[in-house]
Amino acid sequence: MFASNFLRNSFKLVHQYPISRHQLQHSKVYSRVPQTLNRIKTMELKRQLSNSTPCRFFSSSSASSNVGFIGWYLEMLNSRPILTKTITCTLILIAADLSSQTIAGSLSEQYDLIRTLRVAGYGVLILGPSLHFWYNALSAFFPKRDVITTFKKIALGQIVYGPTMNAIFFSMNAAAQGESNSEIAARLKRDLVPTAINGLMYWPICDFITFKFVPVHLQPLVVNTFSYVWNVYLTCMASQQKVASA
Repeated sequence: MFASNFLRNSFKLVHQYPISRHQLQHSKVYSRVPQTLNRIKTMELKRQLSNSTPCRFFSSSSASSNVGFIGWYLEMLNSRPILTKTITCTLILIAADLSSQTIAGSLSEQYDLIRTLRVAGYGVLILGPSLHFWYNALSAFFPKRDVITTFKKIALGQIVYGPTMNAIFFSMNAAAQGESNSEIAARLKRDLVPTAINGLMYWPICDFITFKFVPVHLQPLVVNTFSYVWNVYLTCMASQQKVASA
């Protein structure tokens, strides 16, 4: 009985409030509006991604390549410190000699490959390995990085390491050119003191920055960077005419 009354009332409501075809069409249109908006948003998002993706890709690739090279170099410093520092030092010496020949030479003079090879040999055999051991020794004996300790390291570099390396470089370069012992001694007498004086005007500031702010495993790299300008001067000094023995 209850069920029959419910069906009868429902039938009356349908006839009393009929749904027209026009209302059905409008309801279908309204139901499609959210779908259309979603499609527009999706298309706009794809367009933005297509415009921005290449720039982001290239910038991220460039950043990752830079980080990759730095990470590789730091890893080489840890795994093969002497070899890495020696190669770095030698490459900077070669670049300095090329610059020195370009600055001092004239258009009529030819490039001196043998001179560059002499400089590279000095970097491979002497300067590169010595930088590793020298800065590690200073860090072991003077582990602090305060101002007083920094000045101690600078003083040792100017009194011991710098003059020793200059003397070895001038002697090795002169011997490779076939100069005799007396000619080498005369060259040292002529060139060592002016070189040491000029070094006092250049290296203390560089050494202060290096010892005060740079970790010990990166100190040879920073010193080699500073030494580019110095080696341009040094190779110019070494290329001067030999001095006749007294």
